[in-house]
Amino acid sequence: MRSAYDRVATLDEVLRRAGELSAKTLVLDVEPLVAYWDSGQEALDQGVEAVLARARELPGVQVVCFATNSFRRPSVPLAGDGVRTVYLVSAGKPLRTEYYRTFPRPGVVIGDQLATDGVLARRIGYAFLQYHPDMRSLPFGPRLMDLSGQLLRPLFFTRAH
Repeated sequence: MRSAYDRVATLDEVLRRAGELSAKTLVLDVEPLVAYWDSGQEALDQGVEAVLARARELPGVQVVCFATNSFRRPSVPLAGDGVRTVYLVSAGKPLRTEYYRTFPRPGVVIGDQLATDGVLARRIGYAFLQYHPDMRSLPFGPRLMDLSGQLLRPLFFTRAH
């Protein structure tokens, strides 16, 4: 069975769709939704804080997990204020799935790459919301990976609506 998939362009759309899916767990790719790839520590800290504050507002959300395959991490501990917060560095997406197995369901993985974030969603049985900002602003590598991922999307996902 293929998992639900939708393509979204803004954080507002991401959160609206996650709410419509009654997600209890949000797994958010860090780059570029939370902080852009080549941004500094301040941008990462501010992005994590802002996204976490918005995600906590969703009814029913119990876990917010930031997952990145990079080594970047926030400079201060995350405060969940009633929502469990997790930040995974060098997460090994999509190969490592053990981190996510104990999170409450239903869940949503939100990220820009089908080959990493989307496959992770499929492997752990979550919906996938593909964050798809203006393609002209993406670096060459992520843009190329996105194009190849779109060729595989019909094999893994059905449209959510």
